Amino acid sequence: MRGAIVAIGEGGVIGLGGTLPWHYSDDLRRFKRVTMGAAIVMGRKTWESIGKKTLPGRRNIVVSRRGVEGVECHHSIESALAAAGEPCWVIGGAEIYAAALPYCDVLDLTLVPDRVEDPAAVRFPEIDESEWRTVEDAASEADPRLRHVVMERIGKRREPGANV
Repeated sequence: MRGAIVAIGEGGVIGLGGTLPWHYSDDLRRFKRVTMGAAIVMGRKTWESIGKKTLPGRRNIVVSRRGVEGVECHHSIESALAAAGEPCWVIGGAEIYAAALPYCDVLDLTLVPDRVEDPAAVRFPEIDESEWRTVEDAASEADPRLRHVVMERIGKRREPGANV
């Protein structure tokens, strides 16, 4: 299984100024539970936003055209995903999500009620509803303000090339 996990506010917002523009303990607990024991793939800016430290219990992989010290680093999403194996979760940011979506078979979304009007806000790429089907959609039991949506790809995902 290869997926993307993300918290999304109204209008598709996922970040602002290099951070999450909200804080929901239930979302953070879910993120940890879902990704624990898997490889996680992120971009350099996401790596910096989490303090340039590895998240414990997961194989941390950063995608960056320039090297990043202190963590496994690959120059392309294809190389990172091929190296990560499965299970693997893509954790951001927007450019990495956009590049990785064709290679994912699961989207794990936490929909948060927050609205961020700032034009500098970072947004999740558009989800083509014809390529995904919702298999779970429920309010969080721990925090009913949040909604968890899990989508599965309809058809086959793309595979990263073997010679990357």
